[in-house]
Amino acid sequence: MMLATAHSRPAATSATLPTITDVLAAQSRLDGVVVRTPVGEYAELDRATGAAVVVKHENQQRTGAFKARGASNLLLSMSDAERARGVVAYSTGNHAQGVAYAARLTGTACTIVMPDDPNPVKLRAVLDQGADVLLYGATFDDARARATELAHDSGARLVGAANEPAIIAGVGTLYLELFQQAPGLDVLVVPVGGGSGAAAAGLVAAAVAPYTEVIGVQSAASPAAHDSWHSGELVERPNTTRAEGLAVGCGFEVTQTLMREHLADLVLVTDDEITAAQRLYLTGAHTVAEGAGAAALAAVLADPGRFAGRRVGVVCTGGNASSEGLLRALT
Repeated sequence: MMLATAHSRPAATSATLPTITDVLAAQSRLDGVVVRTPVGEYAELDRATGAAVVVKHENQQRTGAFKARGASNLLLSMSDAERARGVVAYSTGNHAQGVAYAARLTGTACTIVMPDDPNPVKLRAVLDQGADVLLYGATFDDARARATELAHDSGARLVGAANEPAIIAGVGTLYLELFQQAPGLDVLVVPVGGGSGAAAAGLVAAAVAPYTEVIGVQSAASPAAHDSWHSGELVERPNTTRAEGLAVGCGFEVTQTLMREHLADLVLVTDDEITAAQRLYLTGAHTVAEGAGAAALAAVLADPGRFAGRRVGVVCTGGNASSEGLLRALT
């Protein structure tokens, strides 16, 4: 039997895409389940970028990353019968933690497939939530294939991080918060791995802040979403970034459809530029950002002419940095 992949799924239709109504429903559903994270403004970030930077601190979210929003919305939306079959997810870490958190919250059996040699901080957090963990393959894409097989064989619900309207709607709640906390943003910069964050950001901005430009940013070492967006078709690309939250080797139909509709641009930064942004977060904002969490700030630092003098929102999507990553940022 041929297993479905991101490239064999049918094209997204308006019936499968989340709407702002879904985001509003998710906001109600997640009340008390996730944290309304703060925003911060820091003189050192403004000096370094030449912009007025507003940071949305999803690194202070439960599980330390924004992924708890989407996973919780999806599992809380499932029926008792669906949850009784359990869930299987694949992830480099933050999606794994989000699904494990939501599974524990809802009493759902949960298996997570992670690539070999995961970020130890993220692995311990997943295990602490009570999920079963299988380490398989060298990359996110290897783990995705194995998780698809496990879900097919067991009858469990496969929970991906991208082609899931309920996950995108849940993630959209952070952007509703941000536009309430920091109205009048000229531009919003969002990290892109599978694309749920940028898809949600564009969807919400179109509804409540239509004059805010939304820009996605991905690592040049794993440019599949970037190249899919610019080419207008789903592509696979080498997947070698050390920012595991951005380490995705293919484009996904649902998130790409929304990003093509709503993003102004999708840009690339290098892993070294991401590390420099992690350093600035540590020294200038006294906050811990993992690689993916620093990518939006890296894009602003890398192209000062584009952002100078503008009010720029950046999402620090996660703070689950490894000790190795933090040492690299400080050396």
